[in-house]
Amino acid sequence: MIAVSDWDADSYAAKFSFVPDYGRDVIKLLHGEHLSVLDLGCGNGTLTKVLAGLGHNVIGMDMSRNQLALAKKTCPGIEFIEGDATDFTLDRQFDAVFSNAVLHWIDEDRQPDMMLCVRDCLKKGGQFVFEMGGFKNNQLIHDELERQFAARGLEYKTPFYFPTVGQYSSLLEGTGFAVTYARLFPRPTLLEGENGLEEWIAMFIRKPFAGLDDRLCKDIRRDAAEALKPKLLRGGKWYSDYVRLRMSAVKL
Repeated sequence: MIAVSDWDADSYAAKFSFVPDYGRDVIKLLHGEHLSVLDLGCGNGTLTKVLAGLGHNVIGMDMSRNQLALAKKTCPGIEFIEGDATDFTLDRQFDAVFSNAVLHWIDEDRQPDMMLCVRDCLKKGGQFVFEMGGFKNNQLIHDELERQFAARGLEYKTPFYFPTVGQYSSLLEGTGFAVTYARLFPRPTLLEGENGLEEWIAMFIRKPFAGLDDRLCKDIRRDAAEALKPKLLRGGKWYSDYVRLRMSAVKL
Protein backbone atom coordinates (compact mmCIF):
# COMPACT_ATOMS: atom_id res chain seq x y z
CA MET A 1 0.00 0.00 0.00
CA ILE A 2 1.02 3.64 -0.24
CA ALA A 3 3.39 4.18 2.65
CA VAL A 4 2.46 7.66 3.84
CA SER A 5 -1.08 8.69 4.69
CA ASP A 6 -0.37 11.40 7.29
CA TRP A 7 1.32 14.05 5.16
CA ASP A 8 1.92 17.53 6.52
CA ALA A 9 -0.08 18.95 3.63
CA ASP A 10 0.87 22.60 4.21
CA SER A 11 4.63 21.93 4.38
CA TYR A 12 4.39 19.71 1.32
CA ALA A 13 2.66 22.45 -0.66
CA ALA A 14 5.05 25.16 0.53
CA LYS A 15 8.42 23.42 0.13
CA PHE A 16 7.91 20.56 -2.32
CA SER A 17 5.76 22.07 -5.05
CA PHE A 18 8.25 20.72 -7.60
CA VAL A 19 6.53 17.33 -7.33
CA PRO A 20 3.27 18.38 -9.04
CA ASP A 21 5.08 20.98 -11.16
CA TYR A 22 7.03 18.28 -12.96
CA GLY A 23 3.84 16.27 -13.36
CA ARG A 24 2.47 18.80 -15.82
CA ASP A 25 4.59 17.22 -18.54
CA VAL A 26 3.12 13.80 -17.77
CA ILE A 27 -0.36 15.15 -18.53
CA LYS A 28 0.77 15.66 -22.11
CA LEU A 29 0.77 11.88 -22.57
CA LEU A 30 -3.03 11.83 -22.29
CA HIS A 31 -4.70 11.58 -25.69
CA GLY A 32 -8.13 13.01 -26.32
CA GLU A 33 -10.40 15.81 -25.14
CA HIS A 34 -13.03 15.93 -22.41
CA LEU A 35 -11.88 12.63 -20.96
CA SER A 36 -13.17 11.11 -17.74
CA VAL A 37 -10.02 10.86 -15.61
CA LEU A 38 -9.15 9.39 -12.22
CA ASP A 39 -6.18 11.19 -10.65
CA LEU A 40 -4.73 8.36 -8.57
CA GLY A 41 -2.81 9.65 -5.56
CA CYS A 42 -3.94 13.20 -6.23
CA GLY A 43 -2.36 14.68 -3.10
CA ASN A 44 -3.35 18.31 -2.61
CA GLY A 45 -5.14 18.41 -5.96
CA THR A 46 -2.70 20.62 -7.84
CA LEU A 47 -2.66 18.44 -10.95
CA THR A 48 -6.30 17.45 -10.55
CA LYS A 49 -7.11 21.12 -10.97
CA VAL A 50 -4.86 21.33 -14.05
CA LEU A 51 -6.63 18.34 -15.58
CA ALA A 52 -10.02 19.92 -14.92
CA GLY A 53 -8.81 23.17 -16.43
CA LEU A 54 -7.97 21.32 -19.63
CA GLY A 55 -11.60 20.28 -19.93
CA HIS A 56 -11.40 16.79 -18.49
CA ASN A 57 -14.03 15.42 -16.10
CA VAL A 58 -11.69 14.47 -13.27
CA ILE A 59 -11.98 12.86 -9.84
CA GLY A 60 -9.08 12.85 -7.37
CA MET A 61 -8.33 9.95 -5.05
CA ASP A 62 -5.80 9.75 -2.23
CA MET A 63 -5.43 8.01 1.12
CA SER A 64 -4.09 11.06 2.96
CA ARG A 65 -6.91 12.87 4.72
CA ASN A 66 -4.67 15.89 5.28
CA GLN A 67 -3.95 16.22 1.59
CA LEU A 68 -7.57 15.63 0.63
CA ALA A 69 -8.73 18.32 3.05
CA LEU A 70 -6.41 20.81 1.35
CA ALA A 71 -7.49 19.63 -2.09
CA LYS A 72 -11.16 20.15 -1.31
CA LYS A 73 -10.39 23.61 0.06
CA THR A 74 -8.33 24.79 -2.91
CA CYS A 75 -10.18 23.00 -5.73
CA PRO A 76 -13.89 23.75 -5.32
CA GLY A 77 -16.17 21.97 -7.74
CA ILE A 78 -13.90 18.92 -8.11
CA GLU A 79 -14.80 15.60 -6.52
CA PHE A 80 -12.21 14.05 -4.21
CA ILE A 81 -12.47 10.64 -2.56
CA GLU A 82 -10.41 8.74 -0.01
CA GLY A 83 -9.00 5.43 -1.21
CA ASP A 84 -6.06 3.04 -1.24
CA ALA A 85 -4.49 2.60 -4.68
CA THR A 86 -3.98 -1.12 -4.05
CA ASP A 87 -7.54 -1.87 -2.96
CA PHE A 88 -10.36 0.15 -4.48
CA THR A 89 -13.45 -0.29 -6.60
CA LEU A 90 -15.54 2.47 -8.11
CA ASP A 91 -19.07 2.58 -9.48
CA ARG A 92 -17.94 3.99 -12.82
CA GLN A 93 -15.25 3.45 -15.46
CA PHE A 94 -12.89 6.08 -16.82
CA ASP A 95 -11.25 6.98 -20.10
CA ALA A 96 -7.95 7.41 -18.28
CA VAL A 97 -6.14 6.95 -14.99
CA PHE A 98 -3.40 9.51 -14.31
CA SER A 99 -0.80 9.25 -11.55
CA ASN A 100 2.23 11.36 -10.66
CA ALA A 101 4.96 10.52 -8.12
CA VAL A 102 2.84 7.93 -6.34
CA LEU A 103 3.39 4.40 -7.61
CA HIS A 104 6.90 3.97 -6.15
CA TRP A 105 5.34 4.24 -2.68
CA ILE A 106 3.58 0.93 -3.26
CA ASP A 107 5.46 -2.21 -2.21
CA GLU A 108 6.57 -4.43 -5.07
CA ASP A 109 4.31 -7.29 -4.03
CA ARG A 110 1.28 -4.98 -4.08
CA GLN A 111 1.95 -3.52 -7.52
CA PRO A 112 -0.20 -6.16 -9.32
CA ASP A 113 -3.08 -5.37 -6.94
CA MET A 114 -2.86 -1.70 -7.87
CA MET A 115 -2.71 -2.49 -11.58
CA LEU A 116 -5.76 -4.73 -11.37
CA CYS A 117 -7.70 -1.96 -9.61
CA VAL A 118 -6.65 0.48 -12.32
CA ARG A 119 -7.54 -1.97 -15.07
CA ASP A 120 -10.97 -2.64 -13.62
CA CYS A 121 -11.85 1.06 -13.41
CA LEU A 122 -10.81 1.74 -17.01
CA LYS A 123 -12.93 1.38 -20.09
CA LYS A 124 -11.59 -0.94 -22.77
CA GLY A 125 -8.81 0.93 -24.54
CA GLY A 126 -8.55 3.31 -21.59
CA GLN A 127 -5.24 5.00 -20.86
CA PHE A 128 -3.00 4.51 -17.83
CA VAL A 129 -0.55 7.44 -17.77
CA PHE A 130 1.96 7.94 -14.97
CA GLU A 131 5.37 8.94 -13.71
CA MET A 132 7.14 7.38 -10.75
CA GLY A 133 10.58 6.90 -9.30
CA GLY A 134 12.62 4.63 -11.57
CA PHE A 135 15.67 2.41 -11.30
CA LYS A 136 18.44 4.05 -9.20
CA ASN A 137 16.17 6.93 -8.15
CA ASN A 138 17.90 8.92 -5.36
CA GLN A 139 20.56 6.19 -5.21
CA LEU A 140 23.21 8.52 -3.76
CA ILE A 141 20.88 9.52 -0.93
CA HIS A 142 19.75 6.00 -0.10
CA ASP A 143 23.30 4.64 -0.20
CA GLU A 144 24.50 7.35 2.17
CA LEU A 145 21.60 6.78 4.57
CA GLU A 146 22.45 3.08 4.56
CA ARG A 147 26.02 3.97 5.57
CA GLN A 148 24.83 6.31 8.33
CA PHE A 149 22.48 3.68 9.72
CA ALA A 150 25.18 0.98 9.59
CA ALA A 151 27.64 3.25 11.44
CA ARG A 152 25.13 3.28 14.29
CA GLY A 153 24.45 -0.44 14.22
CA LEU A 154 21.12 0.01 12.46
CA GLU A 155 19.70 -1.51 9.28
CA TYR A 156 18.42 0.70 6.47
CA LYS A 157 16.08 -0.58 3.80
CA THR A 158 14.97 1.64 0.93
CA PRO A 159 11.21 1.99 1.49
CA PHE A 160 10.32 2.37 -2.18
CA TYR A 161 9.99 0.35 -5.38
CA PHE A 162 12.11 1.74 -8.22
CA PRO A 163 11.73 -0.55 -11.26
CA THR A 164 13.42 -0.64 -14.64
CA VAL A 165 11.45 -0.14 -17.84
CA GLY A 166 11.54 -3.87 -18.46
CA GLN A 167 10.37 -4.82 -14.98
CA TYR A 168 7.41 -2.46 -15.04
CA SER A 169 6.45 -3.22 -18.62
CA SER A 170 6.30 -6.91 -17.71
CA LEU A 171 4.02 -6.18 -14.74
CA LEU A 172 1.69 -4.08 -16.88
CA GLU A 173 1.54 -6.64 -19.65
CA GLY A 174 0.84 -9.37 -17.09
CA THR A 175 -2.24 -7.53 -15.83
CA GLY A 176 -3.91 -6.76 -19.14
CA PHE A 177 -2.17 -3.66 -20.46
CA ALA A 178 -0.23 -2.88 -23.62
CA VAL A 179 2.65 -0.45 -23.07
CA THR A 180 2.58 2.45 -25.53
CA TYR A 181 5.35 4.68 -24.16
CA ALA A 182 8.21 4.20 -21.70
CA ARG A 183 11.14 6.40 -20.74
CA LEU A 184 13.63 6.17 -17.86
CA PHE A 185 15.64 9.37 -17.39
CA PRO A 186 17.71 11.25 -14.78
CA ARG A 187 16.25 14.49 -13.48
CA PRO A 188 18.40 16.24 -10.87
CA THR A 189 15.91 18.27 -8.87
CA LEU A 190 16.48 21.52 -7.00
CA LEU A 191 15.57 21.44 -3.31
CA GLU A 192 14.63 24.66 -1.56
CA GLY A 193 16.55 26.17 1.35
CA GLU A 194 20.00 25.85 2.90
CA ASN A 195 18.85 22.67 4.65
CA GLY A 196 17.00 21.41 1.60
CA LEU A 197 18.36 17.87 1.64
CA GLU A 198 17.70 17.31 5.35
CA GLU A 199 14.16 18.63 4.97
CA TRP A 200 13.60 16.45 1.89
CA ILE A 201 14.71 13.35 3.81
CA ALA A 202 12.47 14.27 6.74
CA MET A 203 9.46 14.67 4.44
CA PHE A 204 9.87 11.71 2.11
CA ILE A 205 11.96 9.04 3.87
CA ARG A 206 10.09 8.16 7.04
CA LYS A 207 9.70 4.42 7.34
CA PRO A 208 13.38 3.60 8.10
CA PHE A 209 13.35 6.23 10.86
CA ALA A 210 10.19 4.95 12.55
CA GLY A 211 10.71 4.31 16.26
CA LEU A 212 14.06 6.12 16.43
CA ASP A 213 14.71 8.97 18.84
CA ASP A 214 14.13 12.40 17.31
CA ARG A 215 17.66 13.51 18.13
CA LEU A 216 19.11 10.43 16.44
CA CYS A 217 16.98 11.05 13.34
CA LYS A 218 18.21 14.61 13.10
CA ASP A 219 21.83 13.49 13.56
CA ILE A 220 21.52 10.92 10.77
CA ARG A 221 19.95 13.43 8.38
CA ARG A 222 22.59 16.04 9.22
CA ASP A 223 25.53 13.65 8.80
CA ALA A 224 24.10 12.26 5.56
CA ALA A 225 23.74 15.77 4.15
CA GLU A 226 27.28 16.65 5.20
CA ALA A 227 28.66 13.57 3.46
CA LEU A 228 26.66 14.30 0.30
CA LYS A 229 27.76 17.91 -0.07
CA PRO A 230 30.44 17.14 -2.70
CA LYS A 231 27.89 15.36 -4.88
CA LEU A 232 24.57 17.11 -4.31
CA LEU A 233 25.40 20.69 -3.23
CA ARG A 234 26.10 22.82 -6.30
CA GLY A 235 26.60 26.56 -6.18
CA GLY A 236 25.15 26.66 -2.70
CA LYS A 237 21.98 24.85 -3.79
CA TRP A 238 20.91 21.31 -2.95
CA TYR A 239 19.81 18.85 -5.61
CA SER A 240 18.37 15.37 -5.27
CA ASP A 241 19.45 12.69 -7.74
CA TYR A 242 16.04 11.82 -9.12
CA VAL A 243 15.55 9.22 -11.85
CA ARG A 244 12.03 9.08 -13.26
CA LEU A 245 10.08 6.37 -15.03
CA ARG A 246 7.40 7.86 -17.30
CA MET A 247 4.99 5.50 -19.05
CA SER A 248 1.64 5.12 -20.71
CA ALA A 249 -0.33 1.95 -21.38
CA VAL A 250 -3.78 1.01 -22.62
CA LYS A 251 -6.22 -1.55 -21.30
CA LEU A 252 -6.60 -4.46 -23.71
